[in-house]
Amino acid sequence: MVKSYLKYEHTKSFGVVASSTSNLVWTSKDRNGTGAGQVVVAANEEVLSWDIKKGELLSRWRDEKCTLPVTAIAQSKADKDVYAVGYEDGSIRLWDSKIAMVIVNFQGHSSAITHLAFDKAGVRLASGSKDTDVIIWDLVAEVGQYKLRGHKDQITGLRFVEPEAQPDDDEDVQAMALDSDNAEGYLLTTGKDSLIKLWDLSSRHCIETHIAQSNGECWALGLSPDYNGCVTAGNDGELKVWFIDTAGLASMKGRVDAPQSVNFVQDRGTLFRQSKDRATEVVFHPKRDYFAVHGSEKSTEVWRVRSEAEVKKSLARKKKRRREKAKDGKTEDEEMGDAADAADDLSSAEASDYFVQYVIVRTGGKVRSVDWAVGSGSKSIQLVVGTTNNQLEYYSIPTKDSGKAKKEDTPDYTRSLSVDLPGHRTDVRSVSLSSDDKMLASASNGSLKIWNIKTQTCIRTFECGYALCCSFLPGDKVVVVGTKGGELELFDVASASLLDSVTAHEGAIWSLQVHPDGKSMVSGSADKTAKFWNFQIVQEEILGTTRTTPKLKLAQSRILKVADDILSLKFSPDAKLLAVSLLDSTVKVFFVDSLKLKLYLNLYGHKLPVLSMDISYDSKLIITSSADKNIRIWGLDFGDCHKALFGHQDSILQVAFVPHNSDGNGHHFFSASKDRCIKYWDGDKFEQIQRLDGHHGEVWAMAVSHSGRTLVSAGHDKSIRVWDETDEQIFLEEEREKELEELYESTLTGSLERDPDAEDANGEVGAATKQTVETLMAGERIAEALELGMADLNLLKEYEQAKLTNPHAQPPQRNVIFVALGNISAETHVMSVLQRIKASALHDALLVLPFSTVPMLFTFLDLFAQRSMNMPLTCRILFFMLKTHHRQIVSSRTMRTMLDGIRANLRAALRKQKNEMGYNIAALKVVGMQLQAKSVKDYVDETWDEDNDSKVVRKRAPSITTLKAHPSSSSPYSSSPPKRQDKMLFFSFFKTLIDHEVTIELKNDIQIRGTLKSVDQYLNIKLEDISVVEELKYPHLSSVKNVFIRGSVVRYVHLPAASVDVPLLEDATRREAAAQQAKAK
Repeated sequence: MVKSYLKYEHTKSFGVVASSTSNLVWTSKDRNGTGAGQVVVAANEEVLSWDIKKGELLSRWRDEKCTLPVTAIAQSKADKDVYAVGYEDGSIRLWDSKIAMVIVNFQGHSSAITHLAFDKAGVRLASGSKDTDVIIWDLVAEVGQYKLRGHKDQITGLRFVEPEAQPDDDEDVQAMALDSDNAEGYLLTTGKDSLIKLWDLSSRHCIETHIAQSNGECWALGLSPDYNGCVTAGNDGELKVWFIDTAGLASMKGRVDAPQSVNFVQDRGTLFRQSKDRATEVVFHPKRDYFAVHGSEKSTEVWRVRSEAEVKKSLARKKKRRREKAKDGKTEDEEMGDAADAADDLSSAEASDYFVQYVIVRTGGKVRSVDWAVGSGSKSIQLVVGTTNNQLEYYSIPTKDSGKAKKEDTPDYTRSLSVDLPGHRTDVRSVSLSSDDKMLASASNGSLKIWNIKTQTCIRTFECGYALCCSFLPGDKVVVVGTKGGELELFDVASASLLDSVTAHEGAIWSLQVHPDGKSMVSGSADKTAKFWNFQIVQEEILGTTRTTPKLKLAQSRILKVADDILSLKFSPDAKLLAVSLLDSTVKVFFVDSLKLKLYLNLYGHKLPVLSMDISYDSKLIITSSADKNIRIWGLDFGDCHKALFGHQDSILQVAFVPHNSDGNGHHFFSASKDRCIKYWDGDKFEQIQRLDGHHGEVWAMAVSHSGRTLVSAGHDKSIRVWDETDEQIFLEEEREKELEELYESTLTGSLERDPDAEDANGEVGAATKQTVETLMAGERIAEALELGMADLNLLKEYEQAKLTNPHAQPPQRNVIFVALGNISAETHVMSVLQRIKASALHDALLVLPFSTVPMLFTFLDLFAQRSMNMPLTCRILFFMLKTHHRQIVSSRTMRTMLDGIRANLRAALRKQKNEMGYNIAALKVVGMQLQAKSVKDYVDETWDEDNDSKVVRKRAPSITTLKAHPSSSSPYSSSPPKRQDKMLFFSFFKTLIDHEVTIELKNDIQIRGTLKSVDQYLNIKLEDISVVEELKYPHLSSVKNVFIRGSVVRYVHLPAASVDVPLLEDATRREAAAQQAKAK
């Protein structure tokens, strides 16, 4: 019978605040922008959202299909809930932060994503990678549009440049301009090859290339919010300032006669940072004139952009200095005076005149990424910093205007908030589980943390030395820690205090073990000794009183001296033996019962030092792991080596037996290594059961629960991972087959990747395609569906021909697949297969099809067009296949005749859809008109209204009579009811046009034509309930504009100066006033 095992699966991961593989993104927690907001960061393969003020984890995004770390994050400018996340394998996932789910998955790059950027409208995404390519993704169609090649090394920065188009008033320049809505803007990119490139996305080619850094690689790009300038950063603390001619780019937008000799990106000078290491990021403040730049050191430099007045003042100061030098005779150059006279011109100002260093923010760790926190109504600027030591910091920096100190003083920034408690600053070197498996102790350099495993929260944090090992003492109330300095420290979990600190050894304590009876412990050190300690309760006096309190102390009982450093030690569960591993690659086993710790066994065999070992729970087996990548299984009866296993690709740091496993003998064990993986072994059959992948660094520590159903591991990536035993059974043969399949698939996709054909002569543009296992399987499904469909079509065609000669012919036996699906038609089956393929994988799946299947596909596309089946998908597949196989299709006569039929059917189907859409739009307008008639307009933006009025004034004749029918003190946002006189003025004007043909245009561009009498009846206009009447068009008047806001009064009335036989508003006002006076008399 084939033996089965229970599977372990990764269930929880915690301990990471922010990993150093990706940048961070700040976003406001609410729409008002109040508070400190939230920060979206990478946590290995997950994305976390932290409340920076409370230090709470708001959400966790994880795709179970992806185990690779996150390398880039970007937030959409249009929809703040959409984030693009790039991963190490080159994949990009779009996340919806509200539901924490993946919207779209893009595959196009072959290596890690380095930068992501959304455009202004949020419909395109640009991605840069270590594979030197830039890909533009269409987020609406969910496809990659094209790939831009030009850089020779990894992409270090990219930004969309989208200047607003300006109208051209020069009548001498006769240039054909395209529709501005179709202009796609520009893209600015930098690479490690020290180049900065400007790409025209409309023509898809590079229009400018400059050397960004003169002394090596270019590592960062920062673009100003107004697109007028950018800053690139490189080695030796060098910052280069560039001017971007946005006016020239806007005028060239969509033009076909653009000049070729104009440089839109111009070098304006060089700035130098205080730090001389390479800068890794430049971030401009979105609303203030500041930008932050940092490298890999523990500081961030904030630079300020001077205003025009400050630049002039600086130039005047330089001019005065030059004159003083000339007067004192320090220089005899007469041209100095001319240069000084020209100093007032801003064009002669250097980059250092515009940009000045404002403050250097010293951080608590090496900076990985920064972002500006843009709050509302704050007089200071806020900077969020993510460091490489697993923490987030929030700094408040006073601005130049808000500082109370002198202007020459350095601003006094403050670290107001931070997120650091939910994680260690350094690698976790040791973990230990409590006896009930509910609490976990993790120790690192400088801190000891106690965790609640169920809630994944940190409940205690202690300061300690460089911890190398730790363990819970019996009762789970005290934790003992062994440090690199040779100290044993006792911590009380309940009171969160240090009970005792003992200088136990002269060297580092590499291992400690509690005796199975729970009354003592042993510690092993690099000073070549193992010391035994008894737990004692000592009555200690309370300072200032005569009272005493019990306190736990360590008392040394015995000492064991060996010939070399002790790296690990372990008691046998029956408390009879003590195993000690030494630096000389040997393991010695001693009798614990004897007074002199008599030597029992010597275990030789490892070629490098034994780093860890464990003894089975029946005290019959001992396993040892070494830096020689081997695991050896020994018998404790005679010290014989049962098996030597080549376990990992690097040093094996930890091994641990599993108590109470499925076999009940406790001979299954785990091993953890520097190769980032954990393996599950059968110690009796010497077989690998399972491989646990998940860590992104060395796995330093590991602990198995007392029940044997949980494994906890920690490593260099600062994550603590929990693996739980499931009820799912696994078989060794199936696991071997899965490993072989993964190896085969990893090489298969690379071999099938086609060389993308360049779309232009210089090879700057290519197709954004990448073959994956998913696309290969999708292509196979399409090919299978086409073969089944064509066979069914031929079968039905033969049946129709047979019916002509034999009307009583029996129907043919169709394929069982069609019968099982409800006897559907072949084209319906093919369409269902195509619809089930993701839009982002459709193009790559179609590339898998050989050209022999293209005629079959075109046959079904013709049927789709005839029956109007999913026309968007049909057109998309047709156009892509025509573009991909253009040469073969053109040279084939059969295909050309087939295309004629497809063109006729497709044109008819599209015309029909166009008519349907027009009918639906007209119906929606009617519905909107009905809703508009019932709706009430509460207020109108006064600024927007006045702008519209000013535009109308400019379009009319110069002589226009403007009458204000309301008092100047009234506000469009006022809630007070209009005066009776104002209402009467409005209706007096209406009465003058009561019988004439007019057109009333409402706020949603819905027009109602007819006389005012009919319009009055339709709208049911009442004196107290008038909403908006925007435009009245009368045959004798060119245009009359009235704006009336509910809760206010008539805004403006514009009439042309030329009078007509219709009474003007002044006459109506006089008549109404005379009528009122007569009535009063």
